[in-house]
Amino acid sequence: MRDVLRRLLAGELTEDEAISELRRIQLDELGGRAKLDLGRFLRRGIPEVVLATGKAPEDAARLAVAMAERQGQGLISRMTPAHQAALHETASEAGMQVMGYAASARVVRPAFEPEVIGGKVGILTAGTSDLPAAEEAQMVVEACGLEARLDADLGVAGLHRFVGPLAATLDWGADVIVVAAGMDGVLPGLVAGLINVPVIGLPVSTGYGRGGAGEAALTTMLQSCSTGLVVVNIDNGVGAGAAAVLIAHRRLRGKNEATIANTSATTISKPTKKGKTARHTSGPPTSRKASAPSTTPTPTHISSQGKPRR
Repeated sequence: MRDVLRRLLAGELTEDEAISELRRIQLDELGGRAKLDLGRFLRRGIPEVVLATGKAPEDAARLAVAMAERQGQGLISRMTPAHQAALHETASEAGMQVMGYAASARVVRPAFEPEVIGGKVGILTAGTSDLPAAEEAQMVVEACGLEARLDADLGVAGLHRFVGPLAATLDWGADVIVVAAGMDGVLPGLVAGLINVPVIGLPVSTGYGRGGAGEAALTTMLQSCSTGLVVVNIDNGVGAGAAAVLIAHRRLRGKNEATIANTSATTISKPTKKGKTARHTSGPPTSRKASAPSTTPTPTHISSQGKPRR
């Protein structure tokens, strides 16, 4: 949008051409089959993510690269090995870099860097099987210009393992923490009950038998005794990352507003200290009394009281 306005002011575009460009920023049709929502990041602060599931590898790759061509980066999730191969080939032909996150990826245009926001998102996983969903959240966080810190394999089967990484994440200054867990899904509630930072539970479809597709983890998180635990759907790393970004934005805005308020507030002067009185300088009953101040304030009569009586 800034580029369009700059070109309009420089006389490189006519008014009609600028309007056409701005319309394309909001929505672009690709091949008559897909409509790229290019204005989503401007509206929400979260870019569009291409879901590879159900799409031919070549089509999914083309969508991600097209997003990168138009707005600097294109995000894609839930890729198979065939999707990954097609993405690398298509991105290489376009001269773009692919940044991999397990089954997800960011296609980045040369010299593009997302605007740095300054927020921090901690990501913890109960097991290594939870990493694909956790890295999906990490992808969204980093695409939005926030820092992400990921620590894995901290589940309650070895409870002592999560204490150190959790403390390190808090010392790092995380504004919000995403906790991914499958199996019984206990870890997010445990973390949320120990800290005052917002926690997002990400249930993952790892486990055995009944509930092994993530239903047990989802139910546990929804029934958590830890007040305020936010829960997204099963394997929804994109949703967890997006929620973390929005929460971090809100917390940063609150911190900035508090700083501005403190800076602009009127400085209150401290009251002038009174001199010592005879009462203050008196010693204990057995000691000699200290002398009172040589000068005493002269009482001032308020005029509304009238003249003193004689």
